[in-house]
Amino acid sequence: MSDRIRFLLEVTSVSAENELFNAVDALLEQVAQDDLPPPGERKRLREAAGLSQAQIAKVLDARREAVGSWEAGKTEPRPPKRAAYARLLEGLAARFPAAAADETPPPVPVVPGAFTGPAPVPAPAGEAPAPPPPAAAVRPAPAAKPAASSRRPGAKKAAAKKTTAAATADLDPRFENGPLAVVDCEDGQVSAYCVGGLVLDVPAKTIPALVDWTLSEARLGQARLHRNGRDADPILVLTAAALERFGLPVALSEEERHAGRIPAGHKVVKQIERAGLQMTQRGFGPWARLYRDPEGSRRRCVQLCVLPWHALDVREWGRKDDPELLLTMHPADLVQYLGLYAARVMTPRGSTATTGLELMTALRPPTRAEKNPATGEFERAYNEDALTQLYPVVECEVPDEHPILKGQFARHHLRTPAQMLMEEPYDWCRPLTDEECANPYLVVVDLNMSFAAAANSLTVGLNGPTHLENNPAFDPALPGSWLVDLSHVDQSRVRVNGRTVDGSRLPSPFTPKGDRPEGPAWYATPTVAYAVELGFDVAPIEAYVRTQNGRYLDAWYKRLRDAYVDTMADMGVTTGLQGQEFLDAMARRKETDPTMALLETAIKATAKGAIGKLRQRSRGQVPYYEPYPALERVNWRPDIRAAVLANQRVGLHRKLMKTAAAADLYPVAIGTDAIVYPSSGPSPLDVLPHTPEGKPVPGGFRLGVSPGMVKHQGTQTVLWAEQQFEERGGVFNISNLIKTDQSAGERE
Repeated sequence: MSDRIRFLLEVTSVSAENELFNAVDALLEQVAQDDLPPPGERKRLREAAGLSQAQIAKVLDARREAVGSWEAGKTEPRPPKRAAYARLLEGLAARFPAAAADETPPPVPVVPGAFTGPAPVPAPAGEAPAPPPPAAAVRPAPAAKPAASSRRPGAKKAAAKKTTAAATADLDPRFENGPLAVVDCEDGQVSAYCVGGLVLDVPAKTIPALVDWTLSEARLGQARLHRNGRDADPILVLTAAALERFGLPVALSEEERHAGRIPAGHKVVKQIERAGLQMTQRGFGPWARLYRDPEGSRRRCVQLCVLPWHALDVREWGRKDDPELLLTMHPADLVQYLGLYAARVMTPRGSTATTGLELMTALRPPTRAEKNPATGEFERAYNEDALTQLYPVVECEVPDEHPILKGQFARHHLRTPAQMLMEEPYDWCRPLTDEECANPYLVVVDLNMSFAAAANSLTVGLNGPTHLENNPAFDPALPGSWLVDLSHVDQSRVRVNGRTVDGSRLPSPFTPKGDRPEGPAWYATPTVAYAVELGFDVAPIEAYVRTQNGRYLDAWYKRLRDAYVDTMADMGVTTGLQGQEFLDAMARRKETDPTMALLETAIKATAKGAIGKLRQRSRGQVPYYEPYPALERVNWRPDIRAAVLANQRVGLHRKLMKTAAAADLYPVAIGTDAIVYPSSGPSPLDVLPHTPEGKPVPGGFRLGVSPGMVKHQGTQTVLWAEQQFEERGGVFNISNLIKTDQSAGERE
């Protein structure tokens, strides 16, 4: 045992943790099952009283948007706000009763989960309206609720509870049954579980018939997110029972898994070909896309999500500690979960990373229809705020296997910072000082949605690179890559708010490992701009910049931010919570609603995966230095990924500097977005500094649910850390091992 550990054993007295959860309010159980008035009645009562949504939100300590969602039937209030809201509506109903029986009744509002029957689809001019499907083809879900939100072997068929996912229909009669359906089979009857508790009888007996039924009768899909975009294709999620019913294998063989699809000679593939349906080059795999030629501007495409073939990666869509959860979940609960994701993010397109990348395009479509004044015809035009075409790439920005590097380096050559843009998140750790060892604890705080937050308001390049040579002047308004020597930067001389910060106890903001640069290296614009912000001179040697730029990721960030904040609010973690109240709500959120806990994981995976997809690497599809499919995308933009990562890292360093200047507090390890601080107590409240007025230090870390704010990831003892260093023979990054909450940490 080392002298340091003996010292720690003598001076450290770790008291037993006395943190107890607050007693559960008995009122929650009392009102949990209370019925609220229909959404339309809620709005009528508020307007009859002359109240605004903002007034009700202020009284209930909620967001105005949340009150609007309650009145629209998109979401439902949760305890304890549900009880207060119910009491308010009850009082208003007593003062402002509904219209008398002899008066003309108002239109009946659509209640989430209630079946009202399919609305007729408007027919094109000159054609008779299409008749509604027969009544027997559609049935409301049974009232029973599946136990434990899953369907275990032998469990009886049950229906979905009333769900907020009905919002995905967006009142569009073409997609009144939602964006997707889970197709299951029981006792020979094929059923399609839709959002809102609706169950459709499926008459199809083959995959081609299923696709045609979806296109003609199911009324599934999602309206475009941008007026210049396109509507989302309907998604059918196939369960194991559905696969057996349609003649597909429940599990893929080793060879089929490696190929990513069933063979071309499979009987179902032959059925598809005989029916005149087409498939993409990927064939019939976990995410199969089947389509017919468009009818005018109307796409005729259906995507199949084959659940037993692991179309939904458990690390993104499920829970790592329960790999079978999605396979055993009842179809009604699964469609509620995926429907909520579609409503708040978009209809899934594959992995969460792929969906996140598609979301960028859906919110910033590359083209639009523009009328030619000379001919009067509509023609395709490019949108200036979008990524519209492939541009030449830059050697320093591409990964090692890119075709442009063929013949440039030896096969296993490791490129240096002077040859490659190495903008990555922090992976840094240092030894504890003797003074820091006197603290009993190490507390880890984690940045919420750190990469998404770094994308907010970030200016990125939209066109191709322009090469600047002969020592160009640095311009922070030009996104791109700069070859600069920052080895002269001395952090120990940096002053923040009039105080000198001990830079030797902080990582360098210019390298992922936190080491001081050793010579010229390629940096993204945010990194060089931060060096200028710190007061240092920069002299670029050369650069590749983009002259057309914009905030391409702003709409993407806002969509994911709202999805994340709304989902956390549904679990009781609202933006108004602070201090211990916030920490308690975070600790119990998963028990509040397991479905929302899954949704939280999927939203975070969507944000971090999409940023990684901007520089997607070859997955072994082709030999080294040969073109691979991702390079054909206009949004394969490694320079944008580098800008986001650089902005995340320097933004984190800026907060570290502010915290060190305010409280002489320094981290001992950083892993991506997890920061480890020595602390006198086990809680973030014991370590994060505050002003004399009790507010968080300006520019520092602040507890909260919004992206960019921090939550508690975990706590360990200093003694434990020293033992880890001794056992492993040196200092290593301990931030990844300190996890009280296993879901914390973005790990982008």
